[in-house]
Amino acid sequence: MPPRTKYMGAQRPHNLKGTLFRLLGYLKPYKGRMVVVFLCVIVQSLANVLATSLLKPLLNGLAAGKDAVVSLTGFAFLDKYALTGVLEDKMVFLGGVVGLMAAIYVLALGTNYLLNRLLVAVSTSTIKKLRDDLFTHMQTLPVRVFDNTTHGELMSRYTNDIDMMNEFIARALPQFVSSAATIIGVFVIMFVMDWQLALVMVGMLIVMGILVKFIGGRSKRNFVAQQAAVGKLNGYVEEMTEGQKVVKAFNHEEIAAAEFDVINSHWATVSARANSYANIMGPIMNNLSHFFYAGIAIFGALIATQSDNPLNYVGTIAAFLLYIRNITMPIQQISQQINLLFMAVAGGERVFALMDTPPEVDDGYVTLVNAVIAPDGTITESASRTGHWAWKHPHSDGTVTYTELKGDVVFEDVTFGYEENKTVLHDVSLYAHPGQKIAFVGSTGAGKTTITNLINRFYDVPDGKIRYDGININKIKKADLRRSLAMVLQDTHLFTGTVMDNIRYGRLDATDEECIAAAKSANAHQFIKHLPDGYQTMLTRDGENLSQGQRQLLAIARAAVADPPVLILDEATSSIDTRTEWLIEKGMDALMDGRTTFVIAHRLSTVRNSDAIMVLEHGVIIERGNHDDLIAQRGKYYQLYTGMFELS
Repeated sequence: MPPRTKYMGAQRPHNLKGTLFRLLGYLKPYKGRMVVVFLCVIVQSLANVLATSLLKPLLNGLAAGKDAVVSLTGFAFLDKYALTGVLEDKMVFLGGVVGLMAAIYVLALGTNYLLNRLLVAVSTSTIKKLRDDLFTHMQTLPVRVFDNTTHGELMSRYTNDIDMMNEFIARALPQFVSSAATIIGVFVIMFVMDWQLALVMVGMLIVMGILVKFIGGRSKRNFVAQQAAVGKLNGYVEEMTEGQKVVKAFNHEEIAAAEFDVINSHWATVSARANSYANIMGPIMNNLSHFFYAGIAIFGALIATQSDNPLNYVGTIAAFLLYIRNITMPIQQISQQINLLFMAVAGGERVFALMDTPPEVDDGYVTLVNAVIAPDGTITESASRTGHWAWKHPHSDGTVTYTELKGDVVFEDVTFGYEENKTVLHDVSLYAHPGQKIAFVGSTGAGKTTITNLINRFYDVPDGKIRYDGININKIKKADLRRSLAMVLQDTHLFTGTVMDNIRYGRLDATDEECIAAAKSANAHQFIKHLPDGYQTMLTRDGENLSQGQRQLLAIARAAVADPPVLILDEATSSIDTRTEWLIEKGMDALMDGRTTFVIAHRLSTVRNSDAIMVLEHGVIIERGNHDDLIAQRGKYYQLYTGMFELS
């Protein structure tokens, strides 16, 4: 079996800008709506800033004398409007200011509603596309990727990592634009109102910016580490959940809990660091805002005492005090959004790393087609299903030849290893003629499953050749090659759906009658009839409502309905009781009739009737022959069969 690494995934972001632009590229189909969203964000932010600025004319008007309505606002267009005489009554003027403020807040409320509706639609569509792309690409990946990665680690891409990307799109990105618009708007209004107080604010904000940069840099590193720790945590939980029975059987609960505590403690440590930096930002900003309040009040009072009309500064100082809140909150929010940005980039790199994993290479050009075979052996291609198949082999000179699909498999000096400098198979040569049953016997790790992996081209052979009906399998397209094979594995997997759906998974165009016939050949029909809804019984969670033997029978029926010329049984009866094994063997004799069959089994009683038995040891075939021949040789097989030696 191939080696399995415990976890995978980037520990640190390597390309912040590239990953960010790639993520934003998913928003291109919705750029029109995103423009509207950003316009709404800007309008909402500037509306709030403008509404706050109206405090100056409101408070100055209250503080001014009864007839002093000419210069209340500090804004030429309102002062000019007052001079027309329409608003010469102070209370009418102030009522107009309050009405204008209300209208601006209503505008902000309306734009907020619109942008949230648009954001929900855009973010859900974008995340859907991301998951679609990730899942679609995952179907093209070689088996090696899944052999080397825990399921929990892969699931973390779909959940935690993509959720972080969704948070960035739905919350951080618009909030960042809103905060930036607010800060710019506040600065413009402050300089229009009073440039001296505005300069004081700039000096204070420089201090705040230095703190934000210092805290944000440390927060970034720890949020990246937190994302990687979450992936490790998910991988371990998935591994322990699947193996819970084994954990209990060997009383390893305390060991598992201790190992989990180490991984969980690491997550808690990096998470605490990340969130501590993120969480102290708020208190620091709040405390700074109090200093800013005092500073603006003091400087404003000093400027007011030196002016000819101190009352005109009442509204200005009040507006500036509110702007302190309006500008410190956006700066604090920007720092929080930067944290979300780092988390989204960390998750994005892990997602895109899986997307960028090279797909399974398929340079084959020989395809499998429906064929009509004439009495003289001439083969022609058919557009409809005929029950006969042939390999369509195009040649460089433009000619095409057809070879009947029979299931003749030959290994020629095959050497293979899952890792460089670690060979699993050494110069393996064997043949299986159509209709023969070939059995592989040997200790765990001897290379039995590796041989079947190579027949399917789950892994390609670097040295030697495998021929299928005389054709080098590297020339056969993988999908067509696998269509001519069926596998029954030791670890069965059933999908959510009916019993009929799971049998039909072997060939999606199979009729109900063909599925039932396949179930009968696998001796699964009897137990299926006694299920609550027969063939329409729903199976969930990998067929948890069935016994292990029943699940295995369905897997064999699924292989039978595919009706392939080559059948691979990898420990197919190892998890089945003796009676169920007898039922399977009875049906398997009919199923294997006329098919080339490769069998891997620890129970030697299941391979006695094989045409050839291969005994492997450390990737080398040390014995071959039928049962009687090997017994007569009195070698390893004889020792295994007579109990003198046991398989490990």
